[in-house]
Amino acid sequence: METWDAVRSRRNVRQYAEQSIPPGALDRVLEAGRRSPSSRNWQPWDFVVVTDRDQLADLAKVWQGAQHVAKSAATVALVARIPHDERERDWVQYDLGQATMAMMITAADLGIGAGHATVVDQGLARKLLGLPADRFCAYLLAFGYPADRPLTPIHRPDRRTFDDVVHRGRW
Repeated sequence: METWDAVRSRRNVRQYAEQSIPPGALDRVLEAGRRSPSSRNWQPWDFVVVTDRDQLADLAKVWQGAQHVAKSAATVALVARIPHDERERDWVQYDLGQATMAMMITAADLGIGAGHATVVDQGLARKLLGLPADRFCAYLLAFGYPADRPLTPIHRPDRRTFDDVVHRGRW
């Protein structure tokens, strides 16, 4: 798939076919996250990959909006060091966002759907993922082949119009 087609095809997928993701495809998604840009190239992330069905079911309990994690083929926990201050917190969030989007676009390129979720219960996430005390789990990215329809370019996305969003030179 061309990059532009992957961008136009990516959508939040939260219902997955009962099909595993080939290890090479999953590694490509993870490599896209690893290669993501970051502030000062500090690369604040670690990725914990979960494919065990029981662990996925437990991980889905870290937030009420994470139920789709239980049925995913794989979920990647985006983990970072607990920030020292607000500035570092903002850098971490921005950099994790870049890694998230790189993984989601790469997954779409491979026909794999992705759905993100936040983590509210840090204690449960820490226990399930075996995180060190100085780390937290910022987000979960659930991956799997879409159960309803394959990823194809969306011609009329539910988005604000281009002219409503884009301002040239001034607001």
